[in-house]
Amino acid sequence: MRGGVWSKRLFDAALCRSHTLTPARPGFNDIFPSFDDMRRLVKDPVAYHYQHADGPRATMILMSGLLRDFNFAATLDGRAEPFSTQMYLPMPDGRTTLANFFSPLVNNMEQMFLTGKTPYPLERTLLTTGLTAAGVDSLYAGQTRINTPHLAIRYQPSAKSTFWRT
Repeated sequence: MRGGVWSKRLFDAALCRSHTLTPARPGFNDIFPSFDDMRRLVKDPVAYHYQHADGPRATMILMSGLLRDFNFAATLDGRAEPFSTQMYLPMPDGRTTLANFFSPLVNNMEQMFLTGKTPYPLERTLLTTGLTAAGVDSLYAGQTRINTPHLAIRYQPSAKSTFWRT
């Protein structure tokens, strides 16, 4: 962040959505942590930074010790303030006793087996898995840049929501 690889403004916009942000200092639970606070609270931070072939850049930041939820922020054309949201994924020791993130995937697999049709574009899974693999490969290779021409995949999102409902 200090080197300008990713935006502190977007980082703060994502943090403001957290329901589990660790107070940086006793008695001060409504302010953002300083760099020193983050160094003290986060023992092993990880950031995966990537750039799409058509230009947009993104950074995924893992800050265990600072928060336990999944938050997102982006700049959008025509909007002065960052867009931010929380992606609800209940994890143990937080708001649930079971990390139930494979049930939606299994449900979609079952729907595909029963109907013979994919319930959502499979390209999305190829992209997310490919980005994750490239990030892990980069970390293993000493944080080197990994080119991913195999991820030049285009798809049209489905109109139907893919949010899992029971």
